[in-house]
Amino acid sequence: TPLLSPSRQILQEGAESSLRQLLIEAFVSAGRVDNITMVMGLHPQYLSSFWKTQYLLLRMDGPLPYHKRHYIAIMAAARHQCSYLVGLHTAEFLQVGGNPAWLQGLHCAPQKLRNLNEINKLLAHRPWLITKEHIEALLKTGENSWSLAELVQALVLLTHYHSLASFVFGCGINPEEDQDGGHACRPPSPHSDSSPASDDGMGGSGGKDAMREVEVLMERMKLLQESQLEEEGVTQEEMATRFELEKTESLLVAPSDLADHSLQSNVLCFVEDPEFGYKDFTRRGEQAPPTFRAQ
Repeated sequence: TPLLSPSRQILQEGAESSLRQLLIEAFVSAGRVDNITMVMGLHPQYLSSFWKTQYLLLRMDGPLPYHKRHYIAIMAAARHQCSYLVGLHTAEFLQVGGNPAWLQGLHCAPQKLRNLNEINKLLAHRPWLITKEHIEALLKTGENSWSLAELVQALVLLTHYHSLASFVFGCGINPEEDQDGGHACRPPSPHSDSSPASDDGMGGSGGKDAMREVEVLMERMKLLQESQLEEEGVTQEEMATRFELEKTESLLVAPSDLADHSLQSNVLCFVEDPEFGYKDFTRRGEQAPPTFRAQ
């Protein structure tokens, strides 16, 4: 009703003002507004909490030096082969004075960081397999031992970036303009009818291609339904078989841009035992693995 429109306008203007302030703060702090921030800007309150958390983890006082924090972020993102986050934190790592030699791969990093590999691998794919022995091995006295405070911060960074990698993949976030294959990303506007994944936004041609694939699939499904009406005696089972065949042919063909081997090598150099991946926690007929519980 007309009576509600002024309050809606006030709320909308308040959200815009809040988002604008957050983007300014992000720019002043990091010297840039990355695409993650732009996408999360659709929900300013969530962005505010996320950005404060990131700021505390990466830039505030803590037991780990800044360059090691970014290297741990790289290790975590690489475990999920998230090239966007690996590229982002590679640049950050160098900006805060990290040793460029470490970026040649995990084998070039100090042994202390390499010792995180096993727990990084488990946290990323099968966290229920972690035992107290994994923690004890990292804390034991020695040249490359971790203090408890350092390890806590490292584990929080690992889990944070495992989760963030899922967000990046789920939203289809592309690299920044100044990274390989990067795109610009417009700030989300409540007044705009276009989505954040518009042509000049983060979606780019990839979004168009995906939509076209869906359209082609729908056209094929329509033709199949029409043929079913014409052909009497076609069973539901046969229709299901035809549908699966069409879906497989149209949607399950790997896009060519995923076969970028140079990009993969830039990520996989930070990963040991790349074949290790997710496996169901419990399977029918199998005994569940023991769990490490801390109350």
